[in-house]
Amino acid sequence: MILVSVSRFLQIMVLARGGLRVAGARPAGLRAGGRATAAVSSGVWRAAPVAVIGGGFLATSSRAWRSLRQPRWGFRPLSAAATMAAPTKPKAPEHPAFSLLRSETIEEYGATCHVYEHIASKAQVLSVIADDDNKVFGVTFRTPPRDSTGLPHILEHSVLCGSRQYPTKEPFVELLKGSLQTFLNAFTYPDRTCYPVASQNLEDFRNLARVYLDAVFHPRAATDPTVLQQEGWHYEIAGDGDKLEYSGVVYNEMKGVYSSPDALMARSAQQELFPDNAYSVDSGGDPGAIPDLDFEQFAAFHGEFYHPANARIFFYGDDDPSARLDLLEEYLADFTARDVDTAVKAQPLSIATPKKVTLPFPASASDDDEGGQHMVSVNWLLDAEAPEPVDELGLAVLDHLLLGTSTSVLRKALTDSGLGESVIGGGLQDELRQPTFAVGLKGVAKDDVEKVEALVEATIANLARDGFEADDVEASLNTVEFQLREFNTGSFPKGLSFMLGMMRNWIYERDPVDALRFEAPLAALKDALDNDANAYFRSLLELRFVKNTHRVTVEMKPDATLEASEKADEEARLAAARDEMTPAQLDAVAATAAALKEKQTTPDTAEDLATIPSLGLDDLEKKVKSIPKDVGTVPGAPGATLLSRELPTAGIVYADVALDLRGALDAEDLPLVPLFGRMLQETGVSNKYDATQFTRRVGARTGGLQGTIMNTLKRPLDGGVATGDDLVYRFILRGKATRERASDLFDLMADVLVDADFASAEQRCTEMLKEAKARYESSFRTSGQSYATLRISSGLNLAGAVSEATAGVTHYQSVLRLLERAKNDWPGLLKQLEAMRSKVLANAASSAVINLTGDAGALDAANAALPA
Repeated sequence: MILVSVSRFLQIMVLARGGLRVAGARPAGLRAGGRATAAVSSGVWRAAPVAVIGGGFLATSSRAWRSLRQPRWGFRPLSAAATMAAPTKPKAPEHPAFSLLRSETIEEYGATCHVYEHIASKAQVLSVIADDDNKVFGVTFRTPPRDSTGLPHILEHSVLCGSRQYPTKEPFVELLKGSLQTFLNAFTYPDRTCYPVASQNLEDFRNLARVYLDAVFHPRAATDPTVLQQEGWHYEIAGDGDKLEYSGVVYNEMKGVYSSPDALMARSAQQELFPDNAYSVDSGGDPGAIPDLDFEQFAAFHGEFYHPANARIFFYGDDDPSARLDLLEEYLADFTARDVDTAVKAQPLSIATPKKVTLPFPASASDDDEGGQHMVSVNWLLDAEAPEPVDELGLAVLDHLLLGTSTSVLRKALTDSGLGESVIGGGLQDELRQPTFAVGLKGVAKDDVEKVEALVEATIANLARDGFEADDVEASLNTVEFQLREFNTGSFPKGLSFMLGMMRNWIYERDPVDALRFEAPLAALKDALDNDANAYFRSLLELRFVKNTHRVTVEMKPDATLEASEKADEEARLAAARDEMTPAQLDAVAATAAALKEKQTTPDTAEDLATIPSLGLDDLEKKVKSIPKDVGTVPGAPGATLLSRELPTAGIVYADVALDLRGALDAEDLPLVPLFGRMLQETGVSNKYDATQFTRRVGARTGGLQGTIMNTLKRPLDGGVATGDDLVYRFILRGKATRERASDLFDLMADVLVDADFASAEQRCTEMLKEAKARYESSFRTSGQSYATLRISSGLNLAGAVSEATAGVTHYQSVLRLLERAKNDWPGLLKQLEAMRSKVLANAASSAVINLTGDAGALDAANAALPA
């Protein structure tokens, strides 16, 4: 039954709507070279074996030193059909070492929460029972810094360097050799440090939890100064022995972070908005302050902050909740209660007159000569305390109204102004003690900096006076509600999403369970919006923006001399330190560095390695888990493949349409593919919707549309090694909707693929290319090694070559040329983009892949809704 309907769907999308505009297609014959992340397209699948860009702890717009970004508002993810069924509340297990404080059910997500306190140590424990075999454990400590030596960040690295029970130098490296973990990481925020792990294998899960618990409570780092030397900083003798230099993992990492203008701007904004609490210093570490840290401070910080009384311990999954408590008691029994004052105090709204801060960032001489490399952001501290749940959710909807899409009012005003190349700031950030809001532009001419600030102020003031279009409010509210109900975390463990969402409340002495509840505040918000939506949003804007003087504008200006002056300052500091040392002290520095290197290169003993737990054959699941999949062809398009998967999706239908690019496009089209992908999604629909109207329609009727580029080598069915030129290169349009909205979803996907309005998007095309240029130039400063890796990988196989041509330095050069074409030869560029679409659609009937996923009801509804 699905086969017939999908055939109609494909024909209507590609054929009946004018898809066959050019007969025939030919292989692209691509030879150029790879990066995995497209600079213009909204998404990409990474090409093997191209390295993933990033890693480490980078400064993000969310002001947190961590390696991943979490959705806000408890992982927010439209209709009641998409809500999980309420569970039967499991009885909370009792344990003599723990007091059960309360048990509650989160009906929205079908989970039961038992909250305990460890009687002896006063550790807080949240045990979540859910029908999910991807089990999660995590321990989080409040670690508000008192200075910018980077103590929390360095300690986060250091506790993973061996412990009482697991004395190897890097137990987690060894553990990974025999682990089936689905997540293992640690991250440092401005006020807390998290150590989460996840695994679907029960024995592996418990091994991971034990190693982490021993690491945080009994680390080698607390008694061995060499760990601080390695992970934090130490002196080394440089050159012919007449100079000192700094070295250390975190020190070198933060030197890289402090070379990024984006990171410097985020750091400055946070510190200026929070001058009176822990956020006024840098938990990640300022390279100029890290060498002030000594071992006595380091060990004392661990002793003070890494006590169970300061811990929030989290479990999630389908494992035995009684066994969780037994496992914890193995480690918590060593501790007794003590007073630990690590609370983060609120920052008063104390700035009476908005501030302006101007800071330099390292740049070349040509950057300032061009005059277009300044950055500016306008930042507000929105509340003196955390807002009430209804306003917290209201701010999330307001954030989407302002910045959530390319046609959102504030984002569009900034983009259309021509004052800069790319919108920055991140909007609403609510993962810390109080929420903030940041927005601005990069690539701004120095004479236009004040115009950016004035435009932000004027746009918000106009919205506070005039309000929003009703369709915009409907679309933004629907988008936020859909995300809340769907709770789709992709490959990210759902339990970890729970943990990080709950932690936003828990570490500030607020109810962690309430952090994931949304039905009551959502109902209250809908009542307020039904009564008078614009009155509600005008109130938010007036109080938190227009009349709020606790605002800081940060301007970053290029300085061609900054890097040299910072280097000179460092050399002077090192020279002064050397001059104060006696010959014996210099010899001690050399001996310490040599001893550290020897320790690093000495293998762990067999006895130490034997302490690391590993899985045996008996611990492995014997039955291979498989995801159901029906494979068919589409009648009327025998070359097209239909995949359908019946899975529990809470009434949501997921649809993917994958169109072949390799067989459709020519080599000269390749640099345009990222731009082509964005143009399909962000230009409106010819003779039907302009870009704003289309975005509203998508937001109001679906859970969203997203285009991605798949660029990978085809994996042989026998599990063998992929052939270097057997490339899978496709544009994939993904969409989702509740089953009641399936027909809207399919219509909108067809609009994107067939009738995207390229012809009226001259200005938008130029803006996209400017944004791509700005992103490249920013990431070159902080991720240069990644681009080098991509260039090297481009010679390994065709996937790497394509990645370089569409997302590497090669593509940056193409973006510069395309930007000139967009400005000076728009008709020629438009003609090529239109021709690319024609070739892709002409090839679709013989090569498209359509994938439908949903539960039985969702698939039936989707089938009935497909065009007849």
